[in-house]
Amino acid sequence: MPTRPHRRPRARAAVLAPLAAVGATVALLGPSAPAAAAPPAAVRAPAVPARTAEPGAPAEPGAPAGPAAPAWTAGPAAGPATPPGSPDGRPYFYFEGVAGTVLQDRLALTNPSDRAVTLTLRGADAHNAPGAWIAFGASGGPGRGGGETTLRVPPRTRALVPFTVTVPAGAVPGEHPTAVVAADGTREAAVRVQLRVSGPTLAALTVEDVAVTGRGAATRIRYALVNRGNTALTPELAVGADGLLGNVAGPPAHPLAVELLPGRRVELTEPWPDAPAFDSVDLRLTVTAAGGARAEATASARFVPGGALGRTGLAALGVAGVAAVVGLLVRTDNRSRPAPEPPESAESVLPVPELTGAPR
Repeated sequence: MPTRPHRRPRARAAVLAPLAAVGATVALLGPSAPAAAAPPAAVRAPAVPARTAEPGAPAEPGAPAGPAAPAWTAGPAAGPATPPGSPDGRPYFYFEGVAGTVLQDRLALTNPSDRAVTLTLRGADAHNAPGAWIAFGASGGPGRGGGETTLRVPPRTRALVPFTVTVPAGAVPGEHPTAVVAADGTREAAVRVQLRVSGPTLAALTVEDVAVTGRGAATRIRYALVNRGNTALTPELAVGADGLLGNVAGPPAHPLAVELLPGRRVELTEPWPDAPAFDSVDLRLTVTAAGGARAEATASARFVPGGALGRTGLAALGVAGVAAVVGLLVRTDNRSRPAPEPPESAESVLPVPELTGAPR
């Protein structure tokens, strides 16, 4: 008796065709995989946090929940030295090479759900635009980065997508952090790419545009940092303050929660709740970072209580004080000055009798 042909292989081939277009390799997960196969390492690796809320969660209490989105993940594929079935252990990609080098690795996309998911892959552009150096699958190669690749990952499948990082011939030595990003239209996940171009490095920065705003607990120190070198910096800040009567307590020294990429400028604000209420202060900001980077900048600030009224009163008090000082100096000068003596050429004048012969 004839039997119907089994059509599943044809459907599977059609599903995996988009993956083959970018040179991806796949592995089946769950019940479709052989029973003796160990679960892929990417399934147990920590998922990269999504930048948006998980779709499918109830928007309001009592509202019907939408369909759950595929719980896909993105991360570095296991390296050659990783034992089969063990966690990969790479939290991000790391590349190093001279200018003109083409570097390669693989991105692992895992879809453990029972629904297919369509993902768009791209390189993330940082301030110095190394995202344009990244290309996926067959589109890779020198000068061919910067585009997007879309692929469909079937249910219970782990896809390994090759990609290249092409370092331009004129790339500046130093660190060029970027990322590879996977997105499904609702949610996206980024995997960090730490790229270092070989060559001499320079750690240098400047502190600019220091100003003090606000009064009392709302006092803020505003300033800008510029990375003048070719290596990423994690700076630390120290603030010194000198008032008319001596040192003034400034904000404590501490590391800044910012990664300053080469050529990048950031504007920052430092709270100063213990700023003086009445003083004239000279500020000194000192910023340091690994590699010998150090920069200083100064600014002056005058703190007057009571706002404009306080400033008016202080001005009147200053005028009165100046007048009192001038008066005191005048009085002191008058008391210490000796009485004037007659000039040495002066002669005494005596009355001369009239010689008229008339009786008196």
